[in-house]
Amino acid sequence: MQPTTLIAAPLEPRHSQFGAFTEYGRIDPSERHFTIESADSFVVRQSTNSLLQDRYGWRGYQRVTLPANQTANRTTLTAIEGERVIGTITVGLDSAEGMNCEDAFAFEVATLRKAQVRVCEFTKLAVDPVAGTKRVLAGLFHVAYLVAHRLRQYDALVMEVNPRHVRYYERMLGARVIGSERLNRSVHAPAVLLGIDFDYIAAQIRALGGHPEFSATDRTLYPLAFTAQEEEGIVARLMRVQKAASDALN
Repeated sequence: MQPTTLIAAPLEPRHSQFGAFTEYGRIDPSERHFTIESADSFVVRQSTNSLLQDRYGWRGYQRVTLPANQTANRTTLTAIEGERVIGTITVGLDSAEGMNCEDAFAFEVATLRKAQVRVCEFTKLAVDPVAGTKRVLAGLFHVAYLVAHRLRQYDALVMEVNPRHVRYYERMLGARVIGSERLNRSVHAPAVLLGIDFDYIAAQIRALGGHPEFSATDRTLYPLAFTAQEEEGIVARLMRVQKAASDALN
């Protein structure tokens, strides 16, 4: 299966109102750029696993790998430069199968469900420290948000992160701590549970997305998010992919 390209973007944002995106104009061939794709093919998933093992392994975590295949409730996105995977994130939707974070944070997840919050988790985040940029991280988070919220109508996300990284996600995304430090048994390392409402993310993207010049004063990832026009193009492609998958099952 071939991966589905969702968008192509410059690795470093241009300080201009004009994007360099494939759907909306030409990309300067002299400029480095990356694509965000669904990790459907064996080759892409193999490369993604290599990145995960490298980034988690150097921290001393136990082996981290993707599931064998994408599922209706689990979608892995990759940022690719040329043929090299330089970033990845997996969106796990709450379902009858449950979520990975419930192993350590079952009470917190149950509380959200009791409040009728449709919750999902963002997991297996990794960015190549050499080729990846803040722009890559912003792009991955934006598309992951679109998959979970715009496409599947989930209300909020949770993330298990190392306690050392809490301040980073508070500053970059506006995350808040909703679960105190526990042991994540899958990687045998301490973890804190963070939460963010998608309505908050949507408001930040509307206000700041597509304005990299705002990064001079706003240190979050949101100025590096895509514009409203680019977002609608990504959503349209996601909907086509979802329809094709549904038609294939019928």
